[in-house]
Amino acid sequence: MSFEDEWSGLKRAAADRDARTRLNQLPSEGGGGGPADLSVNQDRLGAIGGAAYALHGRLVKDGNHARTTTEAAATGMSSTGFRTGAALTTVQETWHSQLSTLLDACAHISNHLDYSAAQHAKDDEDIRASLSTSAISEYLK
Repeated sequence: MSFEDEWSGLKRAAADRDARTRLNQLPSEGGGGGPADLSVNQDRLGAIGGAAYALHGRLVKDGNHARTTTEAAATGMSSTGFRTGAALTTVQETWHSQLSTLLDACAHISNHLDYSAAQHAKDDEDIRASLSTSAISEYLK
């Protein structure tokens, strides 16, 4: 199945679902402490971002390790009439394209998680500051 087919199917499925705003609230008997819908753990985000950054670094260093020898072999085989030379060139070009895609993805993950962690910390601080100066704080005393 191609990406376009899969994406179209997912969009159709999302459109078929009932999309409404749902507000979270505590149970009528009080309490709370149930499982959270979304939780952000800065340490986990940092670990995932760090792993993506480390993978990016290793791919930059080791991803083109055999590029020059592969290109030389492909050129040599092509010049002596072997059809394998053209196939080896295709393999090298495909490898380079896939490597570039993977490098971009690793960089995107690392950068996005860095941004997300910083943004969540800023949002938490903004909420904390607004609650401390709002009328709500009077009710909590």
